[in-house]
Amino acid sequence: MKTRLFVYMLTLVIFGCSPKPETDKPKTEPVVEETQVTVEVDTTPRVTGIGGVFFYSDDPAKTKEWYEQNLGMKTNEWGASFEFRNANRPDEINYLEWSPHKTGSSYFLPSKKDFMINYRVQNIKGLVHKLKANGVTVLDTIAEYEYGKFVHLMDAEGNKIELWEPVDSVFTNMGGVTNK
Repeated sequence: MKTRLFVYMLTLVIFGCSPKPETDKPKTEPVVEETQVTVEVDTTPRVTGIGGVFFYSDDPAKTKEWYEQNLGMKTNEWGASFEFRNANRPDEINYLEWSPHKTGSSYFLPSKKDFMINYRVQNIKGLVHKLKANGVTVLDTIAEYEYGKFVHLMDAEGNKIELWEPVDSVFTNMGGVTNK
């Protein structure tokens, strides 16, 4: 009895696991399924980084020259452009501007401070709406240029802030000297 059971089990293993002849295989065609790729884009109105640092200087040309000679910064007519990669889209180049302005320039008004920070933002319209709803002093309307949208506001300490929704590709296409 044990021998018969062993032979039966062995037969099942041998013939049960052996491949079927080609004629027994079902014929199939490759199936191409259409899939729709959904890319979620964050449109939350918020700051995404620093777009620029602007400060007063008694002699902006001399200041730029000093930074170039002593710190190796490559300068341009506005100050210096810093190039960096977008963490979410590494192929995308982003920019930050460093810029000395003549002391007493009206560009920072109504702030009485010696500097102004430019923040990179997404969804500037939504952010301005939110800021106004929160009682923040928005100084002007959104200005739109080929390289982005801008608006100015005052923070709780009386610092003028510039918000910028950039179009970095314009700067990339322009080329020019940047700091990396």
